[in-house]
Amino acid sequence: MMDQDYEKDYENYSYEYLEYGDFDDSKGVYTQTETLHIISVVIYSLSFILGVSGNGIVIWVTGFKTKRTVNSLWLLNLAVADFVFVLFLPFSIDYVLRDFHWHFGLVMCKLNSFVSMINMYASVFFLMVLSIDRYVSLAHLSWCQTYRTASRARWLCVGVWIASALLSCPALIFRETMDFHGRVVCFNNFHDTAEEAAVRHFAMVLLRTMIGFILPFSAICVSGVLLTMRVRQSRAVHVSRFSKTVSVVILAFFLCWMPFHTFSLMELSMHTSLVLHNVLRTGFPLATSLAFFNSCVNPVLYVLVSKKVRDLLKRSCLDITKNSLRELSQSISATKSASLPPNSNNCQPEEPLASSVV
Repeated sequence: MMDQDYEKDYENYSYEYLEYGDFDDSKGVYTQTETLHIISVVIYSLSFILGVSGNGIVIWVTGFKTKRTVNSLWLLNLAVADFVFVLFLPFSIDYVLRDFHWHFGLVMCKLNSFVSMINMYASVFFLMVLSIDRYVSLAHLSWCQTYRTASRARWLCVGVWIASALLSCPALIFRETMDFHGRVVCFNNFHDTAEEAAVRHFAMVLLRTMIGFILPFSAICVSGVLLTMRVRQSRAVHVSRFSKTVSVVILAFFLCWMPFHTFSLMELSMHTSLVLHNVLRTGFPLATSLAFFNSCVNPVLYVLVSKKVRDLLKRSCLDITKNSLRELSQSISATKSASLPPNSNNCQPEEPLASSVV
């Protein structure tokens, strides 16, 4: 009886982006369109490879190779959010490959969803901060010279991370695992009666869409319009290459996440229409894959749009290559010197060289 109640709960109001399959209650069989499997796995795998390497390079450059400025702090924290998220992508890849069978336990089920939500909130919040800061730094230069400091930016970054974590707490509360037709699924279990669960589901989707997308992008659009007006009014204000890079990153985030939030709102009415149910079943996995892909897009955009970033990466790679070759040459020379006979041609290894072997 308890298993039947759980199955009813799962079918009625816990559908999420990684759970869209064909559920045949009469046969008790679960199937998923093979094409969606393949597309999701390919996009997740590509996001993981590009995301780890690309965001890792951005973290290395902005965190260790450049002067710590306000702009570099925004980009560093944005890259950290994406980097942590893509590290968890192999769990989602495994989940899809196993026909949505979760075998990592309840803690990882909660943590995986928690990290994905933090990535969404932190990314859009930092983009909002970037956009507003871009306008203020160009339109109110005297104010920025006094108050726009790296120390204040660090505290703002801490505030963004705390707000993102608090908004992501529903994943820790409602995300659960359950045996369903021979598989363990990781899903949102809103508990209690169907009416209360529907209210909680509606509130969570509305909060995620409003706070995680609509309001931040409204602020981004307003600051962008104000900046455009200021540039047209004053010839002394010029849009920098960094500002253009930020605009491209913001546009990419909008294009990648807008379908996900659109399907999230459609999901609230999925039980009223079989056609809508089929649309969500097909479209939600693709929309989620596109949203996940955004985590590896930013580093590529930095390289394509910003010549300064390309020059910095080229210079950093050359420095690493030179240092590596220098260390390799010293190591080979030290090994050869240490292997020579003591009286061979009356040559003795030099003291510094002998020390380098140790």
